[in-house]
Amino acid sequence: MKSAVETLEPTRVKLTVEVTLDELTPSIQHAYQHIAKDVSIPGFRKGKVPARILEQRIGFGPIIEHAVNDALPGFYREAVTEAGLSPLGQPDVEVTTIPTSAKEGELAFTAEVDVRPEIALPELSGLAIEVDSLEVSDDEVDERIEVMRQRFGTLAGVERAAKDGDFVVLDLNATIDGEEVDTVSGVSYQIGSGNMLEGLDEAVTGLSADESTTFTAPLAGGERAGEQAEVSVTITAVKEQELPELDDDFAQLASEFDTLAELTDDVRTQAAAGKVDGQAVQARDKLLDALLAQVDFPVPAAVVEAEVHRHLEGEGRLEDDEHRAEVQVEATESLRRQLLLDVLAEQLKVRVAQEELIDFLVRTAQQYRVDPNEFVQNADKTGQIPVFVGELARNKSLALALRQVSVTDGDGNAVDLTPFIGSDELDAAASGEGASADGGDTEVVEVATEEAPAEAAATTDEAPTEKPKRVRKAPAKTAEATDAEEAPAEKPKRARKAPAKKTEETAEAPAKKAPAKKTTKKAAEKAADEA
Repeated sequence: MKSAVETLEPTRVKLTVEVTLDELTPSIQHAYQHIAKDVSIPGFRKGKVPARILEQRIGFGPIIEHAVNDALPGFYREAVTEAGLSPLGQPDVEVTTIPTSAKEGELAFTAEVDVRPEIALPELSGLAIEVDSLEVSDDEVDERIEVMRQRFGTLAGVERAAKDGDFVVLDLNATIDGEEVDTVSGVSYQIGSGNMLEGLDEAVTGLSADESTTFTAPLAGGERAGEQAEVSVTITAVKEQELPELDDDFAQLASEFDTLAELTDDVRTQAAAGKVDGQAVQARDKLLDALLAQVDFPVPAAVVEAEVHRHLEGEGRLEDDEHRAEVQVEATESLRRQLLLDVLAEQLKVRVAQEELIDFLVRTAQQYRVDPNEFVQNADKTGQIPVFVGELARNKSLALALRQVSVTDGDGNAVDLTPFIGSDELDAAASGEGASADGGDTEVVEVATEEAPAEAAATTDEAPTEKPKRVRKAPAKTAEATDAEEAPAEKPKRARKAPAKKTEETAEAPAKKAPAKKTTKKAAEKAADEA
């Protein structure tokens, strides 16, 4: 087989592939055998019709058509591998030449496909990330304790006009064009919370018990949500919140501590612990932003447009040009992030352990209240396993990259993120402990990041059952190759498109289901072997 690559655009190429008759012969023989099973010819049993007789009855056209459709995906993948390309979508294939008989001719075809652009990442060791310091201010502590006070506050009726922060008991009646559309009575509402009707805070402020007023506001729910309504509101009671004194008695009421000082120290400790978690998240996000800021590369317009169309079609807003512009920006940035992380994962030689994949699948299934076994089986059937593997690899690549980056806080102190991103030493130790009894390494799921569907609807070129789409009819005496079934494309996430939306079953998964995980492992191992 010979192949050549022509660059059409920075993100699109054209492959020209020539296949000799000898290379195509196994597929032609398979075509004879397959078609013979479905053809009834007097004097011959099904499946036993000689090739010569078969050609006499149906011609060579259906046979070579079957052979080309059967063989073309494999030759395409081989050409892609030889050229070192990273396809991002289904190829547009055109068969230009086919054999005229089982003994003469060759197969030639072209394939245009979007590919990942060249991305040169900066040296990770030269990057510096600054995150927030762990210092907890007195104001932050006071704010947390105030929230605790409010939880233990009590309401007492007052004989005065309502003001901001008060709780009022309301009767509401909404009408549109004189028709009553909604009414509620005895509703408790805190002025200033803004969680009911627009304009309600302004309307009730200054009113006393048994006083009424009217105002106009859009309805917040129901069949006529968003429509302007005339709202009549009556206050039946005004109450103010009485908070407990900040003393040792409050500490004993609100916690396991005996003194307010002990409670305050614990609140400060908890706030600092929360900031430690925040530092890891902030470092990850800032590293990705820093990498994106230092590299510039084009994204395939066709891949972005496909994702935009899918998104708008799902919302029923294909004609909404303003929303289309917003979605296009989001899809472009999402694809840029994914492409960069795919390159980072390759550069760092990221591998996803099979146990990591299984744990992820089980957690995701339980999150969406789906039986883990059914979730894995559906993910396998719909081609989503490579999507999950790719997403895990991208997340893991950021953690591994952070080990090489200088991370400091606002005061210039080095930040230790080992509890969140691990270390090379810990990985080496874990790898040694995880070796199998026969000396083999822990099994991993191979990650070919260019093959995983992109968040912006890129598709894999290595899916086991995938065939190139839109194969056009060849010139004179050629057979038209049938359209192949497209491999499903992603969103998570964002699992996007969360992964669960690819799964129709909604059976609730038990919180602890060890046997299920065991069965899930077998299903995931099978799927992972194909990823």
